[in-house]
Amino acid sequence: MHVQEWLETVPAVAVYALVGIVIGLESLGIPLPGEIILVSSALLASQHGDIDPLILGVCATAGAIIGDSIGYAIGRKGGRPLLAWLGGKFPRHFGEAHIATAERSFQKWGMWAVFFGRFVALLRIFAGPLAGVLRMPYWKFLIANVLGGIVWAGGTTAVIYYVGIVAESWLKRFSWLGLVLAVLIGVTSMLVLKRKAKRTAAAAEPTPAPAPVGD
Repeated sequence: MHVQEWLETVPAVAVYALVGIVIGLESLGIPLPGEIILVSSALLASQHGDIDPLILGVCATAGAIIGDSIGYAIGRKGGRPLLAWLGGKFPRHFGEAHIATAERSFQKWGMWAVFFGRFVALLRIFAGPLAGVLRMPYWKFLIANVLGGIVWAGGTTAVIYYVGIVAESWLKRFSWLGLVLAVLIGVTSMLVLKRKAKRTAAAAEPTPAPAPVGD
């Protein structure tokens, strides 16, 4: 069953709650299809008057901001041991080279890494916890988190809602297109991260000392 068709079977209040909870858990660090739920719900709002797009956008924004803040708190409290534990459980995603790449990105881009991370599937899951682990000042994180949550969640809701009104018949299949797009973005992000991690690992390898020249 399509995500949108399933959402049509539940009350509007349940849709608001589902969007907020799923996006909040995704932002906290749990890989869930928050973007797909949001896109499908916004489409549903454009086709049925029972769902208020303004309330939907507010719930999505609140979930994104609160979830990221909880993820930040968990990362800050867990610190490096949390990354070490994750590295042991998921070495392909949380290896030392990957963490070094993420740390360099946060040090270089700071608040922008959190803000733009909201628009990338993989970074949307890890931005909050990583910012906490890397001890980003909370006020900087909060500003980027709030602005990113408003622009991403509110902007996505508004765009999909108004586009859905204009092209309702064509966008009935958008939930599946959104799923494909999210998967492609996630895979691309992962490949880029792996490539950067390999470069970091190669650069970190000690250069062998030259052999002594005999007299």
